[in-house]
Amino acid sequence: MKVRPVSFSVLVAELADRIVALGSSRLRVVIDAAPAAQPAVLADALVDPLRLRGRSVLRVSARDFLRPASLRFEHGRTDPDSYFEDWLDAGGLAREVLDPADPAGTGSVLPSLWNADTDRASRASYVEVPSGGIVVVEGALLLGRWLPFDLTVHLDMSAAALRRRTPVEEHWTLPAFDRYRAEVSPGDVADVVVKFDDPNHPALIKP
Repeated sequence: MKVRPVSFSVLVAELADRIVALGSSRLRVVIDAAPAAQPAVLADALVDPLRLRGRSVLRVSARDFLRPASLRFEHGRTDPDSYFEDWLDAGGLAREVLDPADPAGTGSVLPSLWNADTDRASRASYVEVPSGGIVVVEGALLLGRWLPFDLTVHLDMSAAALRRRTPVEEHWTLPAFDRYRAEVSPGDVADVVVKFDDPNHPALIKP
């Protein structure tokens, strides 16, 4: 396994170049990572470089496509199997974001579906993603769900780093990430894998 250390700025630039090189049609990109890796930071950092490369960008968070609390917490608020299997409304994410953002789709995307804090529909308005636009989705446990992405980026953390960087009150989620690693093997299925034990010193494992 060849590991190439890069700075965060170089990582962003190389990812932006790779995304744009995929073509001029609409694209769907995912930054998949545990919350401890802060995938939103990388997703946000890609927006301006992609726009400077002439592409329209829409940012979407998987957190805005969670199921209602009555479904998420059916087996309790700290059940790792429910967190792994039941929290994400994958069907809603595909229906409202990924399918319409397909090059052959309508381009009419709903950027958020559910507000998990208020446990109510987000009441967001649809956004038109133009031809050539890029939708960047970030969140946890997103691979292995048959979601149609054009480029998948996984921020990989060792079990020790994940435990160290995850707040103690969220340690109940760690078995879900152990299961994700064992059953989905995101490091194998992602197009790009970045070692992210230290966000200040990332390294490309699978470019």
